[in-house]
Amino acid sequence: MKERFIVLRQGNVAPSDTSGPAETGSVLPPRAGARPETRPRPGAARPAPARAQLGVETLDRRDLADLLGERDVRAVAPSMPMRLISPVKRSSRPAAQASGSTWGVQAVKADTSPVTGKGAVVAVLDTGIDKDHPAFAGMTLVRRDFTPEGEDVEGGVDDEGHGTHCAGTIFGRDVGGQRIGVARGVEKALIGKVLGKDGGGSSEGIARALTWATEHGAHVISMSLGMDFPGLVARLIKGGLPAELATSRALVDYRANLELFAALARYARSLGGDEVPTLLIAAAGNESRRNQNPDWEVSVAPPATAEGFTSVAAVGLGQGGTPDANLTVAPFSNTGAVVSGPGVDIVSAKMGGGLATMSGTSMATPHVAGVAALWVEALKKDNDLTRSTLETALRGRATRTPLIRTVDKLDVGLGLVQSPQA
Repeated sequence: MKERFIVLRQGNVAPSDTSGPAETGSVLPPRAGARPETRPRPGAARPAPARAQLGVETLDRRDLADLLGERDVRAVAPSMPMRLISPVKRSSRPAAQASGSTWGVQAVKADTSPVTGKGAVVAVLDTGIDKDHPAFAGMTLVRRDFTPEGEDVEGGVDDEGHGTHCAGTIFGRDVGGQRIGVARGVEKALIGKVLGKDGGGSSEGIARALTWATEHGAHVISMSLGMDFPGLVARLIKGGLPAELATSRALVDYRANLELFAALARYARSLGGDEVPTLLIAAAGNESRRNQNPDWEVSVAPPATAEGFTSVAAVGLGQGGTPDANLTVAPFSNTGAVVSGPGVDIVSAKMGGGLATMSGTSMATPHVAGVAALWVEALKKDNDLTRSTLETALRGRATRTPLIRTVDKLDVGLGLVQSPQA
């Protein structure tokens, strides 16, 4: 039986001296087991990195060995269902109007930061965006639809509401006198619609969107989505496989997709080099149930677990209700994340206009993406923007000080991210 496989290739780039064998310009290391590539001659100029080619090939699994032996193939994975990391709680009613900044903006200290994210390019891979919402007035929104229905055409219209809410937290302008955006000075955003109205998508579409955002200069890529492992098992069983074999096959496909996302992360980190560094930020997931049993903790869900991704846990207001003390881990937040962000009762843009309140690691992730955008501007001003300095600033300035003293470090990672200060 033939299946759809995502194939990431990165071929050779010929140097200016074209005599003799071509030299590799790959920014990705050769895949283990691939045939060796021709190495540059001593003293030869190193060619520019080659751009990746992401395609889909329909083939039998028995043909994989030949495909994996091709020297330009960096990763191969079957197309796997993906899903929205659905908010644990959402209010479709307009949130109560308030003035000032949301508690999340205050908690990450964006309200006291001297920078606004100006000059940073942010990509949001989600359910699209309500481009006509006042929160995005005056912005350049480059939109593309990567869902099966969209066929990679311009669009990215949000018909679920999740993407609009996340985008509002990252760079939304004030709505009704309330500040909802962490980096409201961001002028350009790349909006990749990778999930449909039902919250479903595929690793194929997300891989295309990741490549697109990387090659269009995104400094920060925000994703609040996960692999639908149960959905894949159910699909394989429906296709005629026994449950045991379906689960085994799903595990193989799961691992292959993790390796694909890790390869795409290496591509994203390397393509722009230090001129246009790119950070991939993803939600940890909402499967934990600490409110039912303190030991009911689930580990970070992929693709956030892939190498090269910064996974995000969620925290909420604690005793006293202030954004700078006694913050607690959200009971639903998966454990083992790299950093944390505000993710409970987050007010942001509502599809169709106005504001809405949602909770989830999906809401924590855009706070971290917004803080990353602020650091892009701050480091640019100091003429010190590189991949290393950006990642170090985001992670190194995170703190556990605002959290309750008894917090489990595994639940919050390095701590709550913090914005640049004067």
